[in-house]
Amino acid sequence: MIRVLLADDHEIVRDGLKRILGAAGDLQVAGEAANGDQALALVKAHDYDVALLDMSMPGLSGIDLIKRLKIEKPGVKLLILSMHGEHQYAARALKAGASGYLTKDSAAEKLLGALRKVAAGGVHVSDAAAASLVATARAPHQELTDREFEVLRLLAGGRSPTEIAAQLHLSVKTVSTHKAHIQQKLGLGGTADLVRYALEHKLV
Repeated sequence: MIRVLLADDHEIVRDGLKRILGAAGDLQVAGEAANGDQALALVKAHDYDVALLDMSMPGLSGIDLIKRLKIEKPGVKLLILSMHGEHQYAARALKAGASGYLTKDSAAEKLLGALRKVAAGGVHVSDAAAASLVATARAPHQELTDREFEVLRLLAGGRSPTEIAAQLHLSVKTVSTHKAHIQQKLGLGGTADLVRYALEHKLV
């Protein structure tokens, strides 16, 4: 039996996932978390074969959560289930320690197959994502740190530095520093150029 931790901040999503996994026979939902901090606490306290994680949750989430979970329990396999397109986050999630990346519009059969593959020690990434990873391997934004990449996406999504600082638990000054580094690395001017770049590269 494959023991799975579900981590998603939407209860209706967790309920749907429980039904899908419960009908599989070889998969058991052994824990639930509504945010990243709960997921980290559960992984510290219990043993799971796979943690199925939403990429965007309140508190600790995303790449930071992946890294923390792998530090706490290197043996736990992480499968990301996200609303963000694979070309946006798959490469960074895998680099941070995830074993697979799946979008929320995937079919139930694909989810079950990915869970089994990851639990067995494999890596799951779609053909489209694999092609995208190769295509973007040398894109300028691949030189950004994970934090800079997150700031770029939020700026391009219309968030102000103050809003980004609050969401990422940073000072406004730190966000401004990240923005300056992003502009320098990408050779861009103001916020409008950042937005244009993000749209051209389908980062938002």
